[in-house]
Amino acid sequence: MAQDPPPIPPPHPGAGARRRLPVVVVGAGPFGLATAAWLTANGMTTRVFGDPMATWRAHMPDGMFLKSVPAASSISAPESGHRFADFRAARGRPPVGDTYPIPVDEFIAYGHWFQERLVPDVERTAVREVRTADGGFGVSLDTGEEVTARAVVVATGLVAYAHRPAALAPLVTAGLASHSCDHQDFTAFDGRRVAVVGAGQSALESAALLHEAGARPVVIARTRALLFGDPPPADRPAARSRSTRLRKPGSALGPGWSLFAVSHGPAAYRRLPLPVRAHFLRTVLGPSGAWWLRDRVDGHFPVWCARSLVSARQEDGTDGAVRLEVEDPAGRRDVLHTDHVLAATGYRVDVGRIPVLEPALRTSVATSSGGAPVLSAGFESSVPGLYFTGLAAAPTFGPLLRFVHGTTFAAHRVAASVAGSVAGGTR
Repeated sequence: MAQDPPPIPPPHPGAGARRRLPVVVVGAGPFGLATAAWLTANGMTTRVFGDPMATWRAHMPDGMFLKSVPAASSISAPESGHRFADFRAARGRPPVGDTYPIPVDEFIAYGHWFQERLVPDVERTAVREVRTADGGFGVSLDTGEEVTARAVVVATGLVAYAHRPAALAPLVTAGLASHSCDHQDFTAFDGRRVAVVGAGQSALESAALLHEAGARPVVIARTRALLFGDPPPADRPAARSRSTRLRKPGSALGPGWSLFAVSHGPAAYRRLPLPVRAHFLRTVLGPSGAWWLRDRVDGHFPVWCARSLVSARQEDGTDGAVRLEVEDPAGRRDVLHTDHVLAATGYRVDVGRIPVLEPALRTSVATSSGGAPVLSAGFESSVPGLYFTGLAAAPTFGPLLRFVHGTTFAAHRVAASVAGSVAGGTR
């Protein structure tokens, strides 16, 4: 894997007063924290707004585990000593390898540990609005403060992009359907029927957690069969046989040549034609569960495979019951009665759904047909000085940007782009 480049020197001391305006990072999750750490190391005056690891605390269910292996779960830092392994060592815990699923609570604690050491000045206030102003940006805060910034990095995470099928809209309004990111605690569903729509990690782990919380889940999946990853043959990649490593080379996203390519080549991914990128984003790492999840799913609750949702409505004369109609590839339809529908249907990046950007700024950002921002090699949008990182950058750079390990590729490139632009006086 390519090494991070050396830090960029700060702007020349003779730079004008405008260059001392801060760079604002909106969001304090892994991508926001990593970007802020690299910006600061490269001499940039940086203000970071957000509640550290808030999305992970409020929008990931209790009892969840990361799908990424420990070696691919570190937040990028401009100096050594801040990996997930370093966090465990600092807490007096032994090293762990690929057979150790990371509990979400442990990863949240790691994020706070990282933030306290490298980004201690995070300002725990919400950004109300970002707008263009005076050749830069105006940033309004919940506190009433107005900040003028040379550049803004949007690292707001995934919640704004949650995809809820249109057929479920009336049920969402009625409180009878929700997205998987809407829940931290599934115990409220004890004894209730829940239809889980989806076949990926979120759907299968949510169904397992619902079952373990006393609910009665049924999974509805478009795939013909549920897929799970293979258990790692050894705890460390180096311990695997040479033939295995040649046949399925290891990568941050898992073994296999396609995963190796998107893990090591996000810069090249950006240069692919848009339809090719969209195809790979949809098919590489398609819906599947982690290897350790299989034993918590198989045989524990019904799974309806090869079914697509046709309609969903509240049943007449009932209190909260839902009637779902699903269809198989042959056109045969079945009806499922349930109390709630949980859409574990992923996320679709759309700049138009980012609430902190004023409407005029949203429409100024050039986007692909799906609404994702068109980004430069340095993660800059078509609006000079406005950057996007994390999931918002996945349509440009590939699946790696869906995972914490994507900070290793993204953070120093964003910092380099911002620092180079400010030092060159382009704005």
